Amino acid sequence: MSEINMPAEEPWRIFRIMAEFVEGFEELSTIGPAVSIFGSARTEQEHKYYQLAQDTSYEIAKAGFAVITGGGGGIMEAANKGATQAGGKSIGLNIELPMEQKSNEYQNLELHFKYFFCRKVMFLKYANGFVVMPGGFGTMDEFFESLVLIQTLKQALFPVILMGSEFWGGLTDWIKDKMVKEDNYISPEDLDVFTVVDDPKVVADILVEFHKKHGQSKLSEPHGIKRPPIYGHNA
Repeated sequence: MSEINMPAEEPWRIFRIMAEFVEGFEELSTIGPAVSIFGSARTEQEHKYYQLAQDTSYEIAKAGFAVITGGGGGIMEAANKGATQAGGKSIGLNIELPMEQKSNEYQNLELHFKYFFCRKVMFLKYANGFVVMPGGFGTMDEFFESLVLIQTLKQALFPVILMGSEFWGGLTDWIKDKMVKEDNYISPEDLDVFTVVDDPKVVADILVEFHKKHGQSKLSEPHGIKRPPIYGHNA
C-alpha cells in the first residue's frame, strides 16, 4: 500500500486552529451572561430591521447581557451599536471573507477568525440565548444549527428567538405544516425550541426569565436529560 503524503503546511494548520480556540476561550470566558445576535450584513441603516436590531440589542444589554455578533455591517453593526449605546459589552467575532465582511466601529471587544467552525463554537459556548434577525444563508445556517444542537442535546437548552414575524412567518408555517404534520420529519415538541417575537422588550424579558431559572448555558450536557419546552414558536 502506497503512503499518503501530507502536505507540509497541514500540521501547521492544526496549530492555527488551536490558536483561534485558545484566544477565543481566554477572551470570552469572563464576559458573563451573553446573547448571540445574528442577521444580514447587507441590511442598510435606514431599514426597519436595522433599527429593530439596534433596539433589541439595547434592551438586551440594558438587562445585563453581553451582546455577541459577527462583527460586520448591517444587522451586526446595529446590534453592536445598540449594546454600546446601553453601556454594555459589545463583542464582535469577525471572520476573514473576500467580500462583505468589514469590522464595524461599535465593538468594545473584537476577535478575528479565519475558520468558520472556530467562530461558531464561540457563538455557542458563551451564549445564554440566540436572537436571529432577518438574513440570508449564513443566518439560516446559524439558526438551524442551533436547533439541531438543542434537539440532539449537544447544546444546553437556551432561548432561540426569531425577530420579525413578517419575515419568519412563511418559514415557521412551512416547518409546522410540512416537516411536522405532513412528513413527520420532526416532532411537534421541536417547535418549542424557538419563538417568534416582534417587541425588543419581550426579547429581553424572555432572556432574563430563562437565565434566572437555568443560569449559564454550557456547550455540552449529559445525554438522557429530558428537554422542557421554553415558550413555543407562537409565543
